[in-house]
Amino acid sequence: MAFQNRRITIATVEGASRDQPEAHDPGAGAEFRRRALFGGAGILIGGILIGGLPRLAVSAPSAAQDTEVLNFALQLERLQEAFYAQAEDSLAATGELSEYIRVVGAHERAHRELIEKALGGDAVPAPELDFGDVFASPESFIDAAVALEETAVAAYNGQATNLTPEALATAARIASVEARHASWARGIAGEAPAPRGSDRAIGAARAQTELAELGLVTG
Repeated sequence: MAFQNRRITIATVEGASRDQPEAHDPGAGAEFRRRALFGGAGILIGGILIGGLPRLAVSAPSAAQDTEVLNFALQLERLQEAFYAQAEDSLAATGELSEYIRVVGAHERAHRELIEKALGGDAVPAPELDFGDVFASPESFIDAAVALEETAVAAYNGQATNLTPEALATAARIASVEARHASWARGIAGEAPAPRGSDRAIGAARAQTELAELGLVTG
């Protein structure tokens, strides 16, 4: 697999969630180092916006809005599923790290299947992904995994108020597991598994920014 022209975009739901002020994070120093480390990594999605979401003003939850938000979540899960699948193929992982990759990869696949089932024929097409050099070492991989899982949790939290109760129930089943992934990855990385008393809630635009800052996306 070639690792050139690494670029993706996450479409934005206007007003989807106002980013919340963050409490002091004991892992802030590690997070700064992580963002600096991944400036050269990335992913290519051939012409498909991750999430495939149009620009719109979020209104009261509705079936139509559920479809748009769940498609955003679907593309995020496809990104995560591919991330762990590539790790299995590319990374010489052993011990707990190997178990983490195998277990979490299976979870992300189950998440993707759950959202596709909820969307039915409304699911957007799957993108083609091309990862960069995140898998150069176990250390670089686990740093990327921590950041990716933390952003996923915050993105799910940010969409909660935009969903009807039925769709929210689907998303909540996933978000709680994503939080466990983040804690597990942080533990492997030698960081506090639960550094905050509450998690952030971010909108789609902020999710794009954070992934871009990590080098996982640009644009």
